[in-house]
Amino acid sequence: MSLVMNQEQLADYMENIFPQVHKDFVVEELNETSIVMRLLVRDAHLRPGGTVSGPSMFGLADVCVYAIILARKGRQALAVTTGCSMDFMRKPDGGNDMIARCTLLKLGRSLAVGDVLLYSEGSDKPVARATLTYSLPPEGSAAAEFG
Repeated sequence: MSLVMNQEQLADYMENIFPQVHKDFVVEELNETSIVMRLLVRDAHLRPGGTVSGPSMFGLADVCVYAIILARKGRQALAVTTGCSMDFMRKPDGGNDMIARCTLLKLGRSLAVGDVLLYSEGSDKPVARATLTYSLPPEGSAAAEFG
């Protein structure tokens, strides 16, 4: 299956459905099986000690998997996260953006699974790893066409 949305179309759609946070995330690379996304780290993403907070890293991983689902399936605004396993491996550098590299492992009719490695920009050592599962609305339903 090929991409239904290119990088620009995906960014426009994300801005439309998530106006409150779309400026936090930038799609850097996109193909049929993977996506690279950046979290533009600001003070709001930091916790004491100068590190990026866990919720901010989860948000990046979650948005990353959601974005590749959108790029492959089209406008699926009501696709929802049903599971996440996240391992935090080392302290991220709060002075740098976070980079997420996501591989789409499965894209079925009702479920999608993605694996995400998160890095501090400039480092080749992952700071966290997440596997997320999404439930997709039935094809042809009003939920599948939302947005």
